[in-house]
Amino acid sequence: MRVGLFIPCYIDQFYPQVAIATLQLLEKLGCNVSFPLQQTCCGQPMANSGFAGLSKGCDKNFVKNFSGFDYVVAPSGSCVLHIKEHLEDQGHPKEAERIRNNVYELTEFLTDILKVQHINASFPHSVGFHNSCHGQRGLHLSSMTETMLPAFSKPEQLLNMVKGIQLSNPERRDECCGFGGTFCVFEEAVSVKMGKDRIKEHEVNAVEYITGGDVSCLMHLEGILKRKGSSVKTIHIAEILNSEL
Repeated sequence: MRVGLFIPCYIDQFYPQVAIATLQLLEKLGCNVSFPLQQTCCGQPMANSGFAGLSKGCDKNFVKNFSGFDYVVAPSGSCVLHIKEHLEDQGHPKEAERIRNNVYELTEFLTDILKVQHINASFPHSVGFHNSCHGQRGLHLSSMTETMLPAFSKPEQLLNMVKGIQLSNPERRDECCGFGGTFCVFEEAVSVKMGKDRIKEHEVNAVEYITGGDVSCLMHLEGILKRKGSSVKTIHIAEILNSEL
């Protein structure tokens, strides 16, 4: 299968190691991966700020770059959800619809499309898992505690295949970290308090790392951890799944 690798702009600029880990992981699992060099932001920041009309150029560019792939995969639940729900191109409506139906967050792609049953990885550390809101509630990557349904988690299913990992969850396992895109800019104090509450629950479990599927959430938590001088680090799930034995 031909996979187009979609790397959100903040990963490209600040966390390129996450993009590299995603590429290497997909190739290890037998995918023919291409990275369109002219890709840009998906347009989510504009849309979230009430300026969806300004993201039309991003839509057209996205369709131009990712047409023809069997699947489009990204290590970001929030950006994938934006594409799934909002991608439009009046010049190429059928191709835009096909992309919307074939774009996947990384762990979703590994579990639902590749149906991975074994990962040759090792990460002998205590790790706390953070559920990102877009992934959990938008893409349904994991169950929500307020629903009376069987519990599941696609990211944790994959993490449990990693040798040596000690995985734990905070007490309120599906609470928002406070990032929320532009929310952390307009409501800084509330955002930081929410992040501190998340970190406090992970620290109770004596974790060395906090992981998740959205670098945006991890970036928010990382900033708070660094400011308080904590030894806890953040790491994207792709980096753990790509770790060598």
